[in-house]
Amino acid sequence: MAESTLRGSCLCGGVGYEISPPFVFFHHCHCSRCRKSSGSAFSANILVKAAQFRWTRGEELVRRWELPTAQHYCTGWCAACGSALPWQSRNGKGFLVPAGTLDDDPVARPDRNIFWASRAPWFTEPSSLPTVDEGK
Repeated sequence: MAESTLRGSCLCGGVGYEISPPFVFFHHCHCSRCRKSSGSAFSANILVKAAQFRWTRGEELVRRWELPTAQHYCTGWCAACGSALPWQSRNGKGFLVPAGTLDDDPVARPDRNIFWASRAPWFTEPSSLPTVDEGK
C-alpha cells in the first residue's frame, strides 16, 4: 500500500483493513437500503478500486450479505461484534468502505448527498442542532 495508507477496523478490533487514496467517490447515501443497514439517516460511503484495498487481520470474521433484488447493493459486517465492514463489489472491481470504520482521518470529505429524495422524513441537518461535548 502507498504511503498515504489509511487504516480501518471493526469495534472489537478483530478485523482490520487498509485503503489507499484516491477514492472513486466519498458521499452520503440516503437510500432506504443504506438507512436500514446503518441504522441511521444515511451512510457515509467511500469507494476504492480493489487494488487499493487490503485486509490486514481477521478476514475470517468478515461476513457478507447480498440483496438478491439489487444489482449492486451488499453489506458486510464483523461476525464477532456486528460492526459494519467494507464489502467487495459483485464484479470484484471495488470495495465500498463505510467511512465510520476508518481509524485514520481520510482528509477527503464527502462531496455529495445521493438518493436525497429518499431521505428519512425525520432527517434534520446536523449543523442546525445544538451541540454538546459529551452525551448529556
